[in-house]
Amino acid sequence: MKINDLLHKVYGTNPEDKESLQPKEAIAYGIAGFGQNFICTIIGSYLTIFLTDALLFGADGVTIGSLAGSMAVAYLMLGTRIFDAFNDPIMGSIVDRTRTKWGKCRPYLKWMAIPIAIMTIACFLPVFKAKATSTFIIIAIIYVIWSMVYTVADVPYWGLSTCMTNDTVVRGNMLTITRLLCTLGAGIVTVFVPIITGAVTGKFKYTDADIAQIMTDKASEIQSLVSNQGLSTEEAAQTFVGTVIQGQEVANADTLKMTYFICALVLVLVAVPMFFYGFKHTKERFTANDNPPSLGHNLKLLFKNKELLLIVLSGVLGGARMVYTYTGGLYFAKYVLQNEGMYSLITLLVVPGGLVASILVPWMSKKFTKKWAYIAVHLFGGIVMAIMYFVGYDAPWKLIVAAIALVLLGIPQGVNNIITYAMIGDTVDYLEWKTGERGEGICFAMQTLINKIGMAVGAFIGVISFSAAGINSETGYISAQGANTLWNMLVLSGVISMFACAVPMFFYKITEKRQAEMVAEIEARKVHK
Repeated sequence: MKINDLLHKVYGTNPEDKESLQPKEAIAYGIAGFGQNFICTIIGSYLTIFLTDALLFGADGVTIGSLAGSMAVAYLMLGTRIFDAFNDPIMGSIVDRTRTKWGKCRPYLKWMAIPIAIMTIACFLPVFKAKATSTFIIIAIIYVIWSMVYTVADVPYWGLSTCMTNDTVVRGNMLTITRLLCTLGAGIVTVFVPIITGAVTGKFKYTDADIAQIMTDKASEIQSLVSNQGLSTEEAAQTFVGTVIQGQEVANADTLKMTYFICALVLVLVAVPMFFYGFKHTKERFTANDNPPSLGHNLKLLFKNKELLLIVLSGVLGGARMVYTYTGGLYFAKYVLQNEGMYSLITLLVVPGGLVASILVPWMSKKFTKKWAYIAVHLFGGIVMAIMYFVGYDAPWKLIVAAIALVLLGIPQGVNNIITYAMIGDTVDYLEWKTGERGEGICFAMQTLINKIGMAVGAFIGVISFSAAGINSETGYISAQGANTLWNMLVLSGVISMFACAVPMFFYKITEKRQAEMVAEIEARKVHK
């Protein structure tokens, strides 16, 4: 079988109809998403770590106003993302009002690639002074601007899929491949960045043997602190360990600053051409040419799309379901497992289940419908995480159980990454069937809103867990009780979120059969106009 024939089979496209979506175009769409996730992931997964560990806002005694530094970082991540998420409907309305010779979604891939690149690099500039309130304020402003600039490209990118084809099977197949490429792009960043940062900062880190030797050498001083100041042996020992290694941690932080900057620069240089490639090799076929709607009109449309609102509610409730793959997971690997590179293993363990689930999404949708596939995998995920929570992590066999659980948790992650985009595409058709207007921009703005709330919740819970666990990013100290706190907060939030996000979908009513009927009715109306 020729490669082109194979691609037609994979995407479900018609080689005879040259005016319809073709594999080359679908691949270009996926490549743009691949590059986009390089940028999204370096910000979403590592800007928080850059602030707490490279700029030392997670160190003891660092404050921003009346807040501890780590708490200030937590509120920055949450506040900026929520603010940005509610900008998405505005951007969606702007997309729906856009009229250019290239269409209404494609041009943003061309226009916004360079601004996104500049703001991404600006977030990781190595010139920022550690622990300084002025640094925090500057990065906060840059981050808010980055989030707004990124939104201008992200909303139309996902809306573009409904402009390229209205065939739910073809669109579903294209989104399946695209989400796989997006996951691959995010996975490359997630896996390799901590390996790189762990390798370049390894020389600054004391081993358990080094720390044990310090405690032996300072045994009399430690006992004096215990007797005179009422400290526990662990607290007194940490005082001396922190004093000895503090200079090394400052050097470690400076090295981290430069390493994250170089990583961001390389990723941006690779990603930007992919934006342009996606713009050049895609085509909009289903774009309204009537009078562009106002924001108020679009918001009214949004509330008429009850099926979409159920997806949004589910996405918001599911914001914490994968929190362990965000900042919290990296903190757990770095401070509890004492190996930053273990975060790469945590994220890699999710890949097999996610990959298999992603490939099976078209089959699952056909066999069970998107709705029931979505519900089933999240109930399954909630059960797996509950088992993971009760088993714990403080023995080798328990870590093996956790590793198996992570593989299984790839299933809801893989399905969710693809199926929600396909369902939102169906709600665009539902909206057109119900009102005569498609509203791709406002509808897919809800998907980016869901994504950003998930990132906000993930980063917030991660940094809140960091603070509650009593981690000191300057010395790397965490107590046994703190380690338990970190584990409980990360896993329990996932259990609750997995179960909660399934509930709204019981009320979702669009099936594959119903979507095809709605598209047929829409086409019949156009013929009889």
